[in-house]
Order: sequence, then structure tokens, then C-alpha cells
Amino acid sequence: MRDWQSQAHVKHYCKYHVVFVPKYRGKSIYGTLRKEIGGILRELCRQQGVELIEGYAMRDHIHMLLMISPKYSVANTIGFL
Repeated sequence: MRDWQSQAHVKHYCKYHVVFVPKYRGKSIYGTLRKEIGGILRELCRQQGVELIEGYAMRDHIHMLLMISPKYSVANTIGFL
């Protein structure tokens, strides 16, 4: 069963699979940079009020599963991150 979130006038279950890819898919996400990116993204999600459910940093891209409230625009949230 789904774990519905609720606000004053709405119940929602809005999960988004987001993939960040560097220009030309450069393999620039390694070692310590990989850990730093994870910490930075977690902090930005906390500031924006977005729940980071899962996140994986590969060598040339980053996968994230985000739960974004309907009161925030998905495009603005991704732009903030």
C-alpha cells in the first residue's frame, strides 16, 4: 500500500526519477567528489523541503528518486538542485 502524504487540502504520492548528466557524459564523478555531491544534494533537498528517497552516483551520471510536494514546481525544484 502506498504511503500517501497529506497537506491541508490534498493527499499526494508524487515521486520523480531524476537523472543528472554532465556535459558530454564526462566521467568526472569519482571517489571523494562522489561523496561530496551526495552530501550537497542531501542538504539542498532538505533546504527545499524535498524528500530524497534514493540516490546513486555513477561514474557519468546521478540517479535520484525524489518526493516533491505538489505545492512546488518540479522544474523549479530541479533548477534549484
